[in-house]
Amino acid sequence: MLPPWWFAVPALLVYAVVVLYPTGTGVVYAFTDWTGIGDWSFVGFDNFTKLWDDDAARGSVVNTLLLTIAIVLVQNGIGLLLALGVHTHIKSRALLRVIFFAPAVVSPVMVAFLWKYVYNPKPGEGLNGLLGAIGLGSWRQDWLGDPDLALWSVAFMVVWQFAGYSMVIFLAGLESVPDNLHEAAMIDGAGRWQRFRHVTWPLLAPAVTVNVMLSTIGGLKLFDQVYAATNGGPGYASETLSTVLYKQAFVFGNYGYSTAIALVLALFVSAISLVQVQLLRGREVTA
Repeated sequence: MLPPWWFAVPALLVYAVVVLYPTGTGVVYAFTDWTGIGDWSFVGFDNFTKLWDDDAARGSVVNTLLLTIAIVLVQNGIGLLLALGVHTHIKSRALLRVIFFAPAVVSPVMVAFLWKYVYNPKPGEGLNGLLGAIGLGSWRQDWLGDPDLALWSVAFMVVWQFAGYSMVIFLAGLESVPDNLHEAAMIDGAGRWQRFRHVTWPLLAPAVTVNVMLSTIGGLKLFDQVYAATNGGPGYASETLSTVLYKQAFVFGNYGYSTAIALVLALFVSAISLVQVQLLRGREVTA
């Protein structure tokens, strides 16, 4: 009789062909001057040196980090507030949950085109038209065309789409908090804030771990919304590592260089995720 692990061999072979082989090949190409066709030769660490000398790539690292920090903090903060709001006995809570979660199931590209209309720079269109209608015409901006605003406009777009996703995860955590703990805290005279701080928040640690991890990884590899809304512009103002990677590969044909960027991005995401797991899992244990 065959040992049980033999049954996993077909799946492992498929995984090796589809994932492991392309990954290993990509690591090799990161040290070459491959252009996608024809011969190639090893160039050592030249692609990685070029990465730090490239203004667009270097700026994209900063943009990626800023986007990720903004998305993690704001998206999870709003998601937690939404979860607390719908975790009540109001009659419309089921409808509100659906409304808040709905954007998360829409294609990111569709969301980007929707917000391109919202961010229309014309005075009478989209957000600028609304600001003018309520007497705040001085606040009208070229939201995606201003280098100082483009990155944050994209961040707000992403938060709007996925705050409801974070809400659902926090809501699952809130549902798991025993009611008797709140009742005991109320008997001891704890107010609403004290109950949240000392009862609810510690027990939300697993939900916090999941949300922070997902939003961090999503922010670090953000591509669709940026490319569809701004194409990395104006200039390099909203470039991310993913958009630079894409352009180097499919616009300029620098596949070796783009693979080096992809390797750096993968190691970057892995390192940050590993640190987060250690910190957040430690908080779960102490909670």
